[in-house]
Amino acid sequence: MKRSAPLQLLIVATILLLAGAVLPFLMVIRVLEPSFALSFFSYGASLLGLVMGLIGIAQYGRGR
Repeated sequence: MKRSAPLQLLIVATILLLAGAVLPFLMVIRVLEPSFALSFFSYGASLLGLVMGLIGIAQYGRGR
């Protein structure tokens, strides 16, 4: 596997985790209107970011 693949996975995972944290914050302070779809997307982004981050870390450690 290419060396850059785990790093790209970690970058995407970081973006998803940040989106999963920022979106609920914006909903709480009423910048974004809270909705079920947005809450579900936020949860999914956070969960997917966590899983992708763990996979990226495992691939990065395995390559070294």
